[in-house]
Order: sequence, then structure tokens, then C-alpha cells
Amino acid sequence: MSQANLAKKKVDELPGVHARTSTTKLCKAKAIAFKAALVVFAISASTYLVKRPFGGIPIGTLEDGSELCPQADELVPEKNGMIWESLGHMYNTEEFKVRAVNWLGGAVRIPTETFDDMGDVSEPIWEKFLSLHGYLKESFPLLHSNLELTTVNTYGLLYVWNGSDSALKPLLLTAHQDVVPVPETTIEEWQHPPFSGYFDGEKIWGRGSCDDKSGLIGIMSAIEVMLESGFKPTRTVVIASGFDEEVGGLRGASSLATEMLERFGENGFTMLVDEGSEYKEVYGRIIAVPGIGEKGSLNVRIKVTSPGGHSSLPPPHTSIGMLAELLVQYEKHPFAVRLARDSPTYKNAQCIAQHAPGVSSSLKEHMLRAEHCDEALRAAEQELFKNRAFMSTAGTTQAIDLVEGGVKVNALPEQAWAVVNHRISTESSRAATKARDTKLLESLASDFNLSFTAFGAQISNHDAPSYGTLTLSHAFNEGLDPAPVTPSGLDAAPFQLLSGTIKATYNSHRNISVSDAIIVSPGIASGNTDTRFYWKLTEHIFRYGHIERARESGAHTVNEAISVNNFVEIIRYFTTLILNVDESSLP
Repeated sequence: MSQANLAKKKVDELPGVHARTSTTKLCKAKAIAFKAALVVFAISASTYLVKRPFGGIPIGTLEDGSELCPQADELVPEKNGMIWESLGHMYNTEEFKVRAVNWLGGAVRIPTETFDDMGDVSEPIWEKFLSLHGYLKESFPLLHSNLELTTVNTYGLLYVWNGSDSALKPLLLTAHQDVVPVPETTIEEWQHPPFSGYFDGEKIWGRGSCDDKSGLIGIMSAIEVMLESGFKPTRTVVIASGFDEEVGGLRGASSLATEMLERFGENGFTMLVDEGSEYKEVYGRIIAVPGIGEKGSLNVRIKVTSPGGHSSLPPPHTSIGMLAELLVQYEKHPFAVRLARDSPTYKNAQCIAQHAPGVSSSLKEHMLRAEHCDEALRAAEQELFKNRAFMSTAGTTQAIDLVEGGVKVNALPEQAWAVVNHRISTESSRAATKARDTKLLESLASDFNLSFTAFGAQISNHDAPSYGTLTLSHAFNEGLDPAPVTPSGLDAAPFQLLSGTIKATYNSHRNISVSDAIIVSPGIASGNTDTRFYWKLTEHIFRYGHIERARESGAHTVNEAISVNNFVEIIRYFTTLILNVDESSLP
């Protein structure tokens, strides 16, 4: 094989590079054609900029005439238009803002922290959720008198708002009740006490105000006022609220998933909306990024054992020393990251390239050609991956988060261990990640003369004498493969409906009518949510809470707070979503 063919073969084998008709061969010809097209574009640019808002954004048009990131129009309820307009006027009033502050502030004032070691739901520590349940019943009386409530595994809440047409698949809205703990050592750093629900005239302060009591209370507030207005749904709406999302969801969402599968069946819901991504300014443009996928996760424990003894007679390498070398091997060799066509991050890059004015002209050019040109795709990667956060969403990551070894300063450590956390790319898997970790450490295990076992399989020669052992194993659980990717194309009706809903919400809240004031882009959620248990319920899962991330702060850290303006907009978002889905032609 020639060097040129060998180089082409290596490029074609890169992760995410799919076989397409005459891809790499067309690059040079298309580059010439593209430059010629730029001349034509320059001539017509002035006409284009008059027709489109936010001047300076070039058309992102592929060779087949389609756009890189086509946008849905805002979707305003029509059949339910009078109710939507009436509630919209109400949401603009100071009186309603007071109600919103009271609803969310009251929920924040009930501490519902979850910890890793809380045990079974029969333990008294879980009873804190009963206070929240009582508060919900008191605060949302119409919701509790009109919706059917089932408690699942004691503290999970499953509400069903029955519609008049049972042939339609229900809409599923999910949000969790629990919050991450507030360490005692950080309380003094809070501007206002973490469970005060304090309102300073602009923001509601406290743990859970963003994650995720704003979601749960936002859903319930929307339904309460819709009931006050006399709305009766055609399509059934279901609310599922777990109580241990922050520690994995094994008691809450897992049990709710089983209950819903029994009652509604596999693919029994038309779409699901949970917490997740947000909207914010990106390169000079407001972009909302519903998560259409989630990365997988895997925690790998690396354990080294070797003979003990007195530290006055040390060997060349102790267990801790060998472990340190193994961990350095990890950090010297991060996972190769590639931008894979059709992945959520690729779709997000397409939207940024077409719609964000602050993006370089070179990136716009690369993304236009990247769909059919591997060279352009690699060039786009180089620019995009200068942003480390974006690169992390595209590939499998590794982070050494836990380490332990040794018991006494004059005793050689007989064992040492560490845990590496992986977030697995949507184009990879747990199996591929484990295989890579095993291969990465194999040579060092041999150098240190360690008997090597990885995930139950003997890697080194079983009968060979060894100085100690190296064991790779699952830490805590067996991990999670990446979530199925939700369809997001022009023919994906649920995504288009959600996009139109986001635009209608954003515009109506600001009393504007610009069609692309906010761009909606597919993307990937940065962490795992309760949706990990809901994959069988629907193919259309979206992780998006309509939080304005630039203005809010403190999720999972000190000074968590949300503006009342954004919280009212969240209520408007859920109202618009329910009304749009109710009158849609979705199955």
C-alpha cells in the first residue's frame, strides 16, 4: 500500500469519520468551488443582510441547498391561544411574581439533601421528603384535586392529568425533589443562608433554586394556573418526580420507570422533557441547547498491592509509587477526541457556525465543507477544540478523583488505590473504555512485575511469579453506556415542537417578535439525569429547563440563586409546552 493510500486509510478509520461518497477526494475540488462561491456570496451579501436579522451572519448552506442549522419558527398555541395569551398577561404582573417567589422560596426552605450513604427508603433520614410533599399539597390545591397522585417507593411522586383523548400518547415532564448537600464549612460563604429561600427583590436564594426545584415548582405552578383558568387537556400529562437524582436515582427514578412501563408501556409517551441544558450567549448570539443525548459514565478503580515491611528498608517502588506512575500514564495519554458527524456536538457546532456572529470566518468555512470533507472536519476540530469545555463534550474524558494508600509513616503501604471517572462519548461505550484502560496500563504492569487483572479477566501470565498485583475493577457500580440520541432533524416533530416552544416563550416573555432572537441547537447534557432510567418510555427525550445560565449561579456550589424574572419565564415555558403538545398532531 502506498504512503498516500495508507494515510487515507488512517484518516478513514478515525472515530466518527463515516464512509461517504467521494468524501476526501472531493475536498480539493470543493475547496476551489467554495472559494468561487464566496465571491458570489460577497456580491449578494448586502441583499441577504437586509432580509435577515442580526447582520453579519453568513448563510450556512450545504451543497444540496439545505442549511447547516435550520430553525423552526416560534410556535404559538392556536387552539389554546386565548388561554395562552391570558396567562401571558398574568405572568407579566407584579402580583404573579409574588406568587412565584412564594412558591419557589417555600420549596427551597425545606432541606431535601441526599447523600451517598443514606441506605434504604425505610431509614428515617428519608422522611424529610414528607415535609416537601405536604408543602406541595398545600401550595397547589387545584393540581392535587384534579390530578391522580401515586407515590412510588414511598417518596417518588407520579401525577397523571388525564386528557379527554386516551388514544393520544401522554406528555411526560420530569423533575427531581432532592438537592446536593451544603457542606457545613461553606455556609459562611453564602450571601444568604442556603435554605432560606430569601428574596432580595431580584433573586430567590438557596439550594435547589436552580437545580431542580425551579423545574418541579415551575411545572406545578404552570398547571395550577392553567387549572385556575379552566383549561382541560386533550392529551394526558404525566409528572414524574424522583427523590434521589443527585445520588444516582436508583430508588426514585428507577422505581418510577418500572411503574410507568407497567402503566403506559414501552414507547408509551409522545415525548419527555427533563432538566438539563440552558440558554445563554455564545459568540454573540443567544442559543438554547436542548440535550438530545447524554454521555455514558464509568468509574474505574486502580488497585496496586505489594509486600509490606518497615520503611527503613524500602524497595525501589512502593505500592503508592507504582500507583502514581500508573496515574501519570493516564494523564499523559488522554483519549483521542474527534468531532463525529451527526453527533450532538457536531450538530451544535453547525448551529454555532451558521448563527453566531463571533465565530471566525475560517470556522464557518470549515463547517460548511465538513459534512463531505474529512480535511475540513479535522480543521474545524482544531478550532473548536481550543475551547476545552467544548472538546470535553465531544470525546471521552478521564478525571482522577479519588486516591488512598498507606496507614503509617514508617510502614510500607501494602496497597494503594485510586478511582478514575470517565464520561463516555456518544460514539463510544463502556466496553471500549475498559479495553482502552486495560491496554494503557499493560506495559507498566509488566515493567513493575505485577500480576494484572482487568474487570475479572487475567491479562498477565497467570503462572508467572510476580512482585505484586494490579487490578482494574468497577468502582461503585458497572457504569452507564451513552444514552440513545434523540432525533432532531426537520422531520423530527417533537424536536421541532420544542424548538418552536422555546422561541415562543423567549419572545413572549420579552414582548418581541423577531423570529431568530434565540437560536435552538441540538446538544448534549453535561451530566447524567434521571432520564437514564427512562430510555424505554419514548424515543424523544429532551434535557432542557429554560434556565438563563449567564444570569443564574451556584448550582452544586455556594450562592445558588435564580432571578424571579427567569423563574416566571420557566413557568411560561412549561405552560407553552403543555398547550403546544396538547393541540399538536403528535401521536
